[in-house]
Amino acid sequence: MSRYLENVKKYVDSPNETAVEALVGHLGLALDSHDSSMVAATDPDELARIKSGYCSTTLDLTPEEAEKAITAVCEKMAGDTAKCRVTFYYLLADVSGSMHRLAA
Repeated sequence: MSRYLENVKKYVDSPNETAVEALVGHLGLALDSHDSSMVAATDPDELARIKSGYCSTTLDLTPEEAEKAITAVCEKMAGDTAKCRVTFYYLLADVSGSMHRLAA
């Protein structure tokens, strides 16, 4: 868990550790493979899956809210060629004001 927390700290000064832990648990097996533990932010199909899956189901965002959050996170992480899925999802919750859905 600590490596994911350190990665989130690249973007957030004081991340919510409970939320990071919840994400690591939520993502489970996806984190076992290097490829699936990363978000391909240039792949429209992957972003569509994140939008219709995680953003809609977990964060309860409308399609418009999800699109806005994904765009903001992609811009925030633009300099990072390997976008950690835990960090990407954490930032989606953060920028959309949905952190309470992770750290409840």
